Amino acid sequence: MLAAVMVIFMSSAMAEEKPPAALDSGLVNPGYVEKPDWFASSFLDIREDLAEAARAGKRVLLYFYQDGCPYCKKLLDTNFALQETEAKTRKHYDVVAINMWGDREVTGFDGEETSEKEFAKSLRVMFTPTLLFLNEQGKVTLRVNGYYAPHKFNAALDYGISHNGSAPTFREYLAAASPAAASGILHHDPAYLAADSALDARGGKPLLVLFEQKDCAPCDELHLDILRRPGSREQQERFDVILLDMWSQDPVKRPDGKTSSVAQWARELNVQYAPSLVFFDAQGAEVFRTEAYLKSFHIQSSMDYVASGAYLKQPSFQRFIAARADALEAQGVHVDIMD
Repeated sequence: MLAAVMVIFMSSAMAEEKPPAALDSGLVNPGYVEKPDWFASSFLDIREDLAEAARAGKRVLLYFYQDGCPYCKKLLDTNFALQETEAKTRKHYDVVAINMWGDREVTGFDGEETSEKEFAKSLRVMFTPTLLFLNEQGKVTLRVNGYYAPHKFNAALDYGISHNGSAPTFREYLAAASPAAASGILHHDPAYLAADSALDARGGKPLLVLFEQKDCAPCDELHLDILRRPGSREQQERFDVILLDMWSQDPVKRPDGKTSSVAQWARELNVQYAPSLVFFDAQGAEVFRTEAYLKSFHIQSSMDYVASGAYLKQPSFQRFIAARADALEAQGVHVDIMD
């Protein structure tokens, strides 16, 4: 596989010509956002990063950021909260973070040593996020100025995996690929619990919490297709279901009796992907979750696994779904796990 580099530059809108005010030693800059722990560790020698990526059959993603940049936060929180996007990035790119206003030493493509901020300036970074895709020789093959929504960002990742800046152009590639945009809404259902429901004061049903976000094509598919199927509706009726925006600051009365923002609860539960289906028993203890892209059979099986109490007897979900598929086939119901 070819190896090259993808460079992401981030700041807050159009980058100003002066850095944020210096902070006292030990303090965290306002607006600081924790980087994903799967970002690569680097000595900031770009030539070494290129070579290491090439040996791994990857391309490199240099991530230039600025604390307090809302579109940088959106890229990290929204785009990389999608399992497909994170998995694709991790598979094909190494990600190295560089502070747009930082003073750490960077060894550039020509071997010259400079600071992070001078390196960013030399590449004329003026909009944020700015993404520069580089090939093995350090040639820019694609430059993206500004934040891209997940469907377009994934297309840029795909383009950067193998293209080298020649035909087709990214504009031509994107037009041919025609990636579908997410709806940008949460798909509430009248049967769901209200968002302000006291989740510690319910009936005897188990609880299914759908942690989602608005810009999420897999969430759209979940609600507009999978959960509308008769088998899915039948399974949902066995639960109290609530749909929550995983980034919302609105309060939620949790099954443990505590009240916090939805975002804080999601953080405490380590919810990382949208959609994530988190199941709680009637007493409010988490018993199971799904946090990957799944089709209808696996979604229905996850609900059956909890609602039937099978999780108490069979600790392996994979064994459960295999047995469930066999039982359905024996009843004359064909199972297509990718439908």
